[in-house]
Amino acid sequence: MKFFKTRSVREAFGARFRATADVFAMRKEGDVFVAEVRVDPERAAELFHDLTEAMPDVVDLALDCLRTGRKYVGEGLNLSEVTDTVARLKVPLAASGGVELSVYTAEEQLCLSPMLDLWIYAKSDRWLYLLIGRGLEERADLPPREWSVGPTEFTGAPELVDAVSSTAERLTLKLV
Repeated sequence: MKFFKTRSVREAFGARFRATADVFAMRKEGDVFVAEVRVDPERAAELFHDLTEAMPDVVDLALDCLRTGRKYVGEGLNLSEVTDTVARLKVPLAASGGVELSVYTAEEQLCLSPMLDLWIYAKSDRWLYLLIGRGLEERADLPPREWSVGPTEFTGAPELVDAVSSTAERLTLKLV
């Protein structure tokens, strides 16, 4: 005889440590659509990687490491090389934050902030449909952030600093 209904450990763990929903808000500022995405840090890094695959074949990349103060820029990069690089950075980025990463063209920009917020700026609303297609829920208002770190508070994370440096070398980014 069974008295208690149990939930799987995976389901209980996911519900406990993950936001109830992955959400975003989209607004139009002038002629630019702006999407602010609110997900947990691991999902933000993963989603950023997934969304880079929807960019055109040639993109520009900007990388700003708050720990070292180094800023890198690369122009006219092959998208496949950029997505490969972003894939290598996902784990250290999600673990430590503190790096602003932007993949952009003249028409659109994906930005992962140092606080692991995902922002999208575009001249079309195609990203609305891409976000919904990835299971995110559109909301008028986003829940407040649960944590915050000042720009000067990012310290340590030698693995991330090394990953950023090797990314700059691999893609031959310019130090600015």
